[in-house]
Amino acid sequence: MAAVTVATPSDRAIVMSRDFAAPRALVFAAWTEPGLVERWYGAHGWDVVSAEIDLRVGGAWRFVWRGPDGAGMAAGGVYREIDPPARLVYTEAFDDAWYPGQALVAHDLTERDGTTTLSTTFLFESKRIRDLVIESPMAQGVAEGYDRLDAALRQL
Repeated sequence: MAAVTVATPSDRAIVMSRDFAAPRALVFAAWTEPGLVERWYGAHGWDVVSAEIDLRVGGAWRFVWRGPDGAGMAAGGVYREIDPPARLVYTEAFDDAWYPGQALVAHDLTERDGTTTLSTTFLFESKRIRDLVIESPMAQGVAEGYDRLDAALRQL
């Protein structure tokens, strides 16, 4: 499995990147089609039980997860930029926020020789929030989710 790289290019940003052996159109679809999102999005033990996507600028998205011992989590936001299959930008806020405010999330996808590099930038409202997220297990959860995405892409 490919490793996820994590960088902090500015006081408010975290960038996580990973390569996938799949065309970028398929990787893009995995972020934008509810049936595909439900197949992979979440850390191990956390499954999407509802994925609502209104894929248009200004449209909303909302995902609900179920985790270990019946735990639940939900997040949503609004699409800001949609440029298939190269870029997807949206806001993200959790119902029971584990960090204050919301993030602006940008997925940039590049493809070379059948391998897609997914580079995701999370832009937070302050350095304090970015640091809180860096100290959390978020990077591990993203890496686990990307492992699940990799497995799902191999089955498509």
